[in-house]
Amino acid sequence: MIKLTRLNNVEFIISAHQIETIEETPDTIITLVSGRKILVKESAMGIVDKIISYRQKIGHGVNDANET
Repeated sequence: MIKLTRLNNVEFIISAHQIETIEETPDTIITLVSGRKILVKESAMGIVDKIISYRQKIGHGVNDANET
């Protein structure tokens, strides 16, 4: 789980495993596997850094997502 901030400054926590894509248009848009889109203040790379940190914290290496 990672903490992000909506454009109205409301913080929320989201499952990093539900993120399908992250785009900057210039606003950052997260698309979830459900198809739902969320606009956030964080940059795409900032979100990637949070996901990496989260996965390291729970014991999953960065490359574990590619292994079966």
